[in-house]
Amino acid sequence: MPELPEVETTLRGLAPHLTGKTVADVLIRNSQLRWPIPRDLPELLRGQTVRELQRRAKYLLARFDHGTLILHLGMSGSLRILTAPTAADRHEHFDLLLADGKTMRLRDPRRFGAVLWQHGETNQHPLLAKLGPEPLLDEFDSEYLYAATRKRSAAIKQLIMDSHIVVGVGNIYANEALFRSGIKPQLAAGKLSRARCAKLVAEIRATLGEAIGLGGSSLRDYVDSDGKQGYFQQHYWVYGRAKEHCRKCGGAIKQIKQGQRSSFYCPTCQH
Repeated sequence: MPELPEVETTLRGLAPHLTGKTVADVLIRNSQLRWPIPRDLPELLRGQTVRELQRRAKYLLARFDHGTLILHLGMSGSLRILTAPTAADRHEHFDLLLADGKTMRLRDPRRFGAVLWQHGETNQHPLLAKLGPEPLLDEFDSEYLYAATRKRSAAIKQLIMDSHIVVGVGNIYANEALFRSGIKPQLAAGKLSRARCAKLVAEIRATLGEAIGLGGSSLRDYVDSDGKQGYFQQHYWVYGRAKEHCRKCGGAIKQIKQGQRSSFYCPTCQH
């Protein structure tokens, strides 16, 4: 599933092609995604200008004067910019046709993505209203995480993947940040000291920042807006490396299940 670095990489690729551009038309080939694509999008967007492209958690927000187009890549989606007319395949469900001749096209084989519309205040949309702070912004700091973990018996990995606590820390990057912090994923969140919270915040930011710089991780279907794969998977310390040698101590990486997701950690380096 595309996580925050993949969505941020997609945003940075799309923004120069969309910001300030006028929509000529909207083409909906298959409206049945995770939620139905609004049928009136063509009427809503024809002749309108994209004022800004932003990211909130794993959602892309294309802001117009009269509302916001909300996009989510789901488990297998990607958004591409096409510079010339190109025939669509059966997995390409939505086109935003621009007046300059370019097209933003959504490809989503599993159809767990979303194309939605919000009139008025974007953050009032039900999918966005209760989200926690962004991990790369100042509001997510050591004091915030320390307060959020008090008296919490939930495992720290589960807590940092909870979008009500902090957004965008998906399974891959939670595993990697916890390794870099020296914290085992099953540790009860309430047992973290202030110092360990500060270390974890710093490593979450560093891990996400490095992943963005490398174009994210390309697992299964993900490519960026130019069709290129990311390379962060070549730098994993623990994710997907069960039974392999730890690159730090040489011990064996272990794999466990937490909340139906796989967790990877080094028993020697993480405690």
